[in-house]
Amino acid sequence: MKNAYLKQLVKSLLKIKNPKEMEEFLKGLLTAQELKSVPVRIEIVRMLKAGIPQRKIVKKLKVGVATVTRGSRELKLKRFKNV
Repeated sequence: MKNAYLKQLVKSLLKIKNPKEMEEFLKGLLTAQELKSVPVRIEIVRMLKAGIPQRKIVKKLKVGVATVTRGSRELKLKRFKNV
């Protein structure tokens, strides 16, 4: 059942064609804290792809080592091709 919900979320996201609509959708979907943390996670992946060391990312973004390590692990699983 949860898989069906995820599929519906993906379909909804794919229907959104412009940045303003996407921003409004995300503001309605996510909490204020999630709106802060999700972009940081994307930045972590971007920095990892650029070859920036994990410790440097931790210091610059003021996040935990576990958060950066998780991003690194997901990157190795090829889940961030579009970042």
